[in-house]
Amino acid sequence: MATDTLKSAARSGGLRRLLLDNGALTALIALVIAMSALSGDFLTADNLLNVGVQAAVTAILAFGVTFVIVSAGIDLSVGSVAALSATVLAWTATSHGIPVVLAVVLAIAAGVACGLVNGYLISYGKLPPFIATLAMLSVGRGLSLVISQGSPIAFPDSVSHLGDTLGGWLPVPVLVMVVMGLLTALVLGRTYVGRSMYAIGGNEEAARLSGLRVRRQKLAIYALSGLFAAAAGIVLASRLSSAQPQAATGYELDAIAAVVIGGASLAGGTGGASGTMVGALILAVLRNGLNLLSVSAFWQQVVIGVVIALAVLLDTVRRRAGAGPVAAGAGAGGGRGRQAVTYVLAAVVAAALVGAMSFLHGGASSTTPKVGLSLSTMNNPFFVQIRAGAQAEARQLGVDLTVTDAQNDASQQANQLQNFTSEGLGAIIVNPVDSDAAGPSVRSANKARIPVIAVDRGVNKADTAALVASDNIEGGELAARTLAEKLGGKGSIVVLQGQAGTSASRERGAGFAEGLKAYPGITVVAEQPADFDRTKGLDVMANLLQAHPDVQGVFAENDEMALGAIKALGSRAGTSVSVVGFDGTPDGLAAVKAGTLYASVAQQPTELGRIAVRNALRAAEGKAVDKTVKVPVKVVTKANAAGFTG
Repeated sequence: MATDTLKSAARSGGLRRLLLDNGALTALIALVIAMSALSGDFLTADNLLNVGVQAAVTAILAFGVTFVIVSAGIDLSVGSVAALSATVLAWTATSHGIPVVLAVVLAIAAGVACGLVNGYLISYGKLPPFIATLAMLSVGRGLSLVISQGSPIAFPDSVSHLGDTLGGWLPVPVLVMVVMGLLTALVLGRTYVGRSMYAIGGNEEAARLSGLRVRRQKLAIYALSGLFAAAAGIVLASRLSSAQPQAATGYELDAIAAVVIGGASLAGGTGGASGTMVGALILAVLRNGLNLLSVSAFWQQVVIGVVIALAVLLDTVRRRAGAGPVAAGAGAGGGRGRQAVTYVLAAVVAAALVGAMSFLHGGASSTTPKVGLSLSTMNNPFFVQIRAGAQAEARQLGVDLTVTDAQNDASQQANQLQNFTSEGLGAIIVNPVDSDAAGPSVRSANKARIPVIAVDRGVNKADTAALVASDNIEGGELAARTLAEKLGGKGSIVVLQGQAGTSASRERGAGFAEGLKAYPGITVVAEQPADFDRTKGLDVMANLLQAHPDVQGVFAENDEMALGAIKALGSRAGTSVSVVGFDGTPDGLAAVKAGTLYASVAQQPTELGRIAVRNALRAAEGKAVDKTVKVPVKVVTKANAAGFTG
């Protein structure tokens, strides 16, 4: 009896030790099982491949960051370096006709060069890693914007195939992720450089005294991080078929989170490729699953933050229990073998449990039509009104509407659209962050025979069942006429442009330029992008006033930028300087009534949302819809603002 009790205790202790030794893997298995139980759409081959694709860029970045964190460093620049490398590739291959192979080499060289600069500043300049890489974050992003002039650059078709699939089912980004993961494991576990990383992270002074050339090793470590960032940037841009100068913003935090969730310590000395892969998959499963469960985009951020904290807390408990992971290359081969067996068994157990869960949803079906709406951002009143109109119409028509927020990140929107496609929705509505970058994801929906409705902005190089938008060209012309007549046909003005690459900004700007042709006395002294953002509008306008203090008029391509410009102008707004906005948002109309905003070319965003849902339902039912639906615009001034209802 006592023997049985001891055996039972040993088994429970072994299970506890197994779970603690593989905390991140345990968390991943639990998440997969939970998502499978909660959503019948999670456990499909297409969706699981989507999870892999969505994890790929973060994982590749995180593999590079693993080298740095294992050696007790930090690299905040990887997101900017990824964007810079992709921009270099697109710019050299398309604008300068350099052969694609050489352009890829130059892109990778750019990433390695950034890493070497980081390593030099840290090793020889004695800068803290946080400061050195923070500086490179700014430099890399700035160079990307300078090279691209702030506009997306189309990717060469030969490189864009990196975002496709092999054999019609295996996504190339997943294959690249696996190859880079194996390379990371090889470097950490089988090379002198890898062993040096653990030694430096464990005790840098001891490593130096033992004969390691720490400075040179750090150069190699940060160069590797730059190389992996370049690879991630190329894969990301390939998915979007364009190099976005603002791509991968904030990805450095995801990469660091993936490494730490995977069991590495920010103090250095521990970490490995398998743990980093698991950490990246946890983040991807979370985002994918929360999308499928229609969790509010705002709550998603809260949930992801809590899960990251819990994962690290579990790792802390494991360390206190004395169950530390065996550092790659630092333990016996038996330890590595046991770890490999653990991962294989975990995969088998997870597959069996997930398969069982799928039966819970096997017979479930719903007659309620499902539609997904991906908005470019919900940090803007205009798009919040589109959402409100869409939700109101969906309730009236009995449509199950899922709304996601891309947070002005084209790659995040691509993930959301892929999730909608794998979920098999009846129709998809998209308000693109970037008209070119949305193309590949919309083409995937086209292949799945899911109709797509574009709202406010068009989608390039893909088929949409309908475009529901205001007549932006007409609106731009109306804005030009309104501002020019207010100034008496002469004067100097500045233009605050919207987000580069969007059809709304392009069309409003073109319409405004066309409208000004009738007023040769009006001179545009400056045009600068402020990304449809109020804060950026304030900053850009404040800067332009330094160079052009006598400006008499401002045209902003949306009300948010106009309101920022009004703040910068202060008492001059509405007196010596006339400002014209675009959208007719509640805040914009309030400024019109107050007299600080002279006019707003008012759209009807609520109506845009309603019409988009109406057309999505018709398209899902196989009914004909108009290819283009133009919602009228109207100039609202103080004289007619009281009677405008929007």
